[in-house]
Amino acid sequence: MSGFKEESLSGKTAGASQNGHEGREITPPGRRSFLGLILGAGAATVGVLLSAPLFRFALHPIFKATVPLKWTEVGEVKDFTSAKGPVQRYVKIEQRDGWRKVVTEKVLYVCKDPSGKFSTFSSICPHLGCSVAWHDEKKNFICPCHNGQFTSDGKLLSGPPPRGLDLLDCKVEDGKLMVHYQYFRQLVPNKEVLT
Repeated sequence: MSGFKEESLSGKTAGASQNGHEGREITPPGRRSFLGLILGAGAATVGVLLSAPLFRFALHPIFKATVPLKWTEVGEVKDFTSAKGPVQRYVKIEQRDGWRKVVTEKVLYVCKDPSGKFSTFSSICPHLGCSVAWHDEKKNFICPCHNGQFTSDGKLLSGPPPRGLDLLDCKVEDGKLMVHYQYFRQLVPNKEVLT
């Protein structure tokens, strides 16, 4: 024991730390940390490469715009030719937004002018978004919430709405009336399409 004390006092233990048990040499800390750094960087690179598809999947709806609405069939043209006033129709609107597929049923009105040209109106009041209805006895559209009134061709008669009913694009294709349903901003004097 006394020999050990003398060695530690004389500084011979510093040289002993370089040789491990049974005379094997211990790797200096500089080489060990460099190898650890290389292994860590390699593992991080592999992790980033494997997680890139997950981030792309998660962030895809943020960077991709909503799919625009398609043309929707309203009905056969022959169903509207003998109508004396606006005809109410329900259409199913399909919209994709990110991962979601949303199918909603919307009400619209099909009108025919004396020349035989069709026009379609949204049933959403441009004031606060209430549903307007056609009244045969009064020969106009009436919003039940704030008494906005519109003519059969969508023009504003009276009430708080800032504009007439919103006209939707329509076309006749293969004997069927098709409509391009859109949403419009409320409480503005000019028709603005919402995306």
